[in-house]
Amino acid sequence: MSRSTALKKPTNVSISSDLLADAREFGINLSAELEQRLTEVVRQRRAEQWLRDNRDAIEAYNRHIEEHGMWNEEFRTW
Repeated sequence: MSRSTALKKPTNVSISSDLLADAREFGINLSAELEQRLTEVVRQRRAEQWLRDNRDAIEAYNRHIEEHGMWNEEFRTW
């Protein structure tokens, strides 16, 4: 199920009362803003986790390229 079609679940968060007042003054939709920002943070964390999980394979591939070159070296014109 994609994030946009997933059911919404009520939750509680605690934030500064001054920040909440400012957000209300500007008509900020807290649920929408939080969901958008959390989506960005989760996407970034997943990317970081993927990089950590695959670091050894990436380093091995880079060493292989350094030692043996690219398969298409003979065809490159630049």
